[in-house]
Amino acid sequence: MAELTEKKLLDVDEALNLNGKTVKSYYKEFMNPALANLLSMLNFDKKFIKAKGVEVWDENGNKYLDFLGGYGALNFGHNPDYIIEAVKKVQELPNILQASINSLAACLAYNLSLITPGNLNNCFFGNSGAEAVEGALKLSRAVTGNEKFIYCEGSFHGKTFGALSVTGRSKYQKPFKPLIPQCQSIPYGNLELLEEALKSKDVAAFIVEPIQGEGGIIVPPEGYLKKARELCTKYGALLIIDEIQTGLGRTGKMFACEWENVVPDVLCLAKSLGGSIMPIGAFITTSEYWKKAYGTAESSTLHTSTFGGNTWACAAGIAALNQLVDNDLSGQALEKGNYLLEKLSEIKNKYHIVQDVRGKGLMIGIEFKENTGSLSKLTGGLSDKLSKEYIGAMIAGELMNKHKIITAYTLNNPNVIRIEPPLIVEYNHLDTLVDALEESLARNNNFMKIAWSSSKTILKSLVRK
Repeated sequence: MAELTEKKLLDVDEALNLNGKTVKSYYKEFMNPALANLLSMLNFDKKFIKAKGVEVWDENGNKYLDFLGGYGALNFGHNPDYIIEAVKKVQELPNILQASINSLAACLAYNLSLITPGNLNNCFFGNSGAEAVEGALKLSRAVTGNEKFIYCEGSFHGKTFGALSVTGRSKYQKPFKPLIPQCQSIPYGNLELLEEALKSKDVAAFIVEPIQGEGGIIVPPEGYLKKARELCTKYGALLIIDEIQTGLGRTGKMFACEWENVVPDVLCLAKSLGGSIMPIGAFITTSEYWKKAYGTAESSTLHTSTFGGNTWACAAGIAALNQLVDNDLSGQALEKGNYLLEKLSEIKNKYHIVQDVRGKGLMIGIEFKENTGSLSKLTGGLSDKLSKEYIGAMIAGELMNKHKIITAYTLNNPNVIRIEPPLIVEYNHLDTLVDALEESLARNNNFMKIAWSSSKTILKSLVRK
């Protein structure tokens, strides 16, 4: 406390007026220095000062198109007026008051019961996707009495201990082992190995994404989810479908599991459930399973959350679901996604560096071929690593720095860039993306050119330091 006599606490106005250089220095000193350096290497450390819809502006007045969309959290775009107005309507209500029943939470749960598939009925609200997954895992153990979880290689369900234990990339798991025991991974899309893992009948749940997001926008074989549903029922395991990224219209259906008319036992939601402005996560299950896990006075408080179901977040959620339904954003996502996939497929056929284009609706991945050549050592070997393992990051850097289009690579497959704009994206925005990508590939249709371009960005960044 003695230091506060010499150093004044910053207020919000002062925080807003900090220039980008100062923000970067604070981030490096007080948050995550290594991440700040990595972002600086690709010139991804800009200070953005304004955002609306699909557009954002940096401190130098440059306008960008956001095709990253908060990893699926911005289905409604940046700062949507109708969501903000809904939150303003409740600003004088108690936001966090545990000694009562929250009417906004009850109404959001009712609305979710109407739009989710089948007989899903009872909700629990938390603050994030990882929390939704944690709750779903706990419920499945309470319902079945079993301990084991089956998950897929390449999956991503979060980085808290339970969610991380069923996330399919060892890079994220290894530093924190031992994780939750009795978690087994199997290849995504492989029904034979799924059945083999379920046959022991000691599995609490199989958790799966309808489309793997961080795995590289991987669409499973047709019929995969439907058969997985049958196998889980046959062997007494719950089916948890993680719709945190795919849900709420993203793939052209309200929920991606509806493409195969599959009803899970537990469905996980988050990201855009908060209307693109509020943090909220949820899992929803059947009345039968809820009662089995939490149906008595004694068990009703076994799983709780201080901020879960708060008034402001639930108001945003209610407005978000109404916006989805009233404006058929799912249908818009399907039409716009089909349009974009066709354009991107044409690019794939023209440029050998593009390995694949895939996805559904406005959840699209562009995979680039991995480089095996050697590059300049001017950046201490970093450009070599980038060109071999992070070609997607390098393309994303080209799009950001030369064309003012924001994208990013997928965490479990860095050679894939994700295209996940807000569902309100306009066709002229889609055309701008296609033109920018075509121009970048026409100029840099080989690894050496892309790596050299990125290396120049890295060197400039190093010089600035």
